Amino acid sequence: MSLFNLGDKAYLMLADGRIFEGYSFGAKGTSFGEIVFATGMTGYEETLSDPSYYGQIVTQTFPLIGNYGVNDQDYESSTSVVSGYVVREWCNAPSNFRSEGNVDEFLKKHNIIGIHSIDTRSLTRIIREHGVMNGVITTENVYEKKEEFLEKIKAFKIVNAVKSVTVKEKEIFKADDPKYDVVLFDFGYKYNIRKELLKRGCNVTVVPAGTTAEQIKEIDPDGIMLSNGPGDPSENTDIIANLREVNKLGIPTFGICMGHQLMALANGGKTEKLKYGHRGANQPVDDIAHDKTFVTSQNHGYAVISESISPDVGEVSHKNANDQTCEGVRYKNFPCFTVQFHPEACGGPQDTAYLFDEFIDMMKKNKEDK
Repeated sequence: MSLFNLGDKAYLMLADGRIFEGYSFGAKGTSFGEIVFATGMTGYEETLSDPSYYGQIVTQTFPLIGNYGVNDQDYESSTSVVSGYVVREWCNAPSNFRSEGNVDEFLKKHNIIGIHSIDTRSLTRIIREHGVMNGVITTENVYEKKEEFLEKIKAFKIVNAVKSVTVKEKEIFKADDPKYDVVLFDFGYKYNIRKELLKRGCNVTVVPAGTTAEQIKEIDPDGIMLSNGPGDPSENTDIIANLREVNKLGIPTFGICMGHQLMALANGGKTEKLKYGHRGANQPVDDIAHDKTFVTSQNHGYAVISESISPDVGEVSHKNANDQTCEGVRYKNFPCFTVQFHPEACGGPQDTAYLFDEFIDMMKKNKEDK
């Protein structure tokens, strides 16, 4: 953003009362949320349109955002559910042949409050030291309403996240050369999960998060995909109970992120909230079976507790190379594997797309065995 046209004042206040002063872009107003940071150097369009960021004020650690503009073909959902957007500098003159607008226009279209020209490095260090915390982003005078805002920050909590972002009714997408039929549970799914399935010859039926096992049985799919999504996985008690019934159908299942966490909970596992989460396109993950480390795209604030997975139920298949948290589980009593990271990786590295091929192989084998 040109230093000669900084715009109106905007403020970011943390739960501990610290205030960052910057300038406004995007929508005007006041929004409360959980402040998180994402480390991707690219992929800001995918970040802004990822339903997993529901209720969160997203800070980009990379200092310049928006240099290649925005393009609705790259969005991971039809809208944006972030509670605010924080950058060091945004580019108001993007240069890319696919660009259809700039970040400021995107934020205004989706009524998202943005703030620029603050010290995002300092903010990130605070979050890393103290953990994710609530905050407010506002174009009002924060000093005049500081006590009122602090009370609302304290009371803020992300609830009913999955129910807020899931589709209301099923949607069907046909592959050009269909070989399999896959049900995709929408807990807040990214479009690229659907695209990866379609290009591998899978017809995809996207269903609401509350779709019952009996309804799945009526669809009679070859496979089930459990998508990513926002919020605390343990609050989805009805979905967790339903997954126990879905498992009994014996249909090959692949879970990603929220789907990974919900499946663990459905099988007696436990989850925990991470101090500041894993968000970005550079998270190293050890694939234990292949004895390889892959660079992955991630966006989550909760993790499955490895020790909570009973050896009789499943085994941890992947671990985060940085903090050793659980990044994958392969189940023993039914055909299912899940991962915490994003093998569809848009935006991010494509290193783990092989997992979609493993899912295809699982469905193929299951059909041959029938």
